[in-house]
Amino acid sequence: DGETVVDSRNAKLLHRHGALARYFLPRADVAWDRLRGVEPVQPPADAPGLDDHVAFAWDDFDAWYEEDEQLISHAIDPYHRVDVRPSSRRLVVSANGVVLAESRRPSALFETGLPTRWYLRREDVVVDLEPSELRTECAYKGVAAYWSVRVGEDLLENVAWTYRQPRHDAAAIKDFVCFFNEAVDLDIDEQRQERPQTPWARPGWWRDYTVTR
Repeated sequence: DGETVVDSRNAKLLHRHGALARYFLPRADVAWDRLRGVEPVQPPADAPGLDDHVAFAWDDFDAWYEEDEQLISHAIDPYHRVDVRPSSRRLVVSANGVVLAESRRPSALFETGLPTRWYLRREDVVVDLEPSELRTECAYKGVAAYWSVRVGEDLLENVAWTYRQPRHDAAAIKDFVCFFNEAVDLDIDEQRQERPQTPWARPGWWRDYTVTR
């Protein structure tokens, strides 16, 4: 509601393998009298240096800032990287034998712990993209807007996405389109790529997400 409830120059970032990074804050830097219905998270017993510190669920607050920049989704993990590399490979995206996009100028996005994602300029997509209401947030790349595609009688829901205002290291893919290689066929230099097994390979994965606008 527009009130500052935590302001700290002594926050600590807990990084643990297989979990999102998390801020732990000195209790003295929390305005406890302004908090309502918020339960602090105690530090794990095996994490040193966090005595008299607490954490909070990200969604307990309206906004988090690191210096003057608002963060989204979760704290930034210093071990997480996003790198975009322009490519001259021939990339063909298809579904059920129908070509959806073709490019000799894609960009490969390499991100820690995820399969390589191939981004294309919008003009290299040869089918109509139907806008979806789905939005998801990535702490490293920004807010993704989704597209669906019709192939014959089939609707491939939320099969592609775009970052209209990408953050930091993802700036090079602004307004590019990427298709889930879990759901389409990807040929790079005429070599069919294996479909990765990720949470986005599950049919209807988007139903677990809240639609934001």
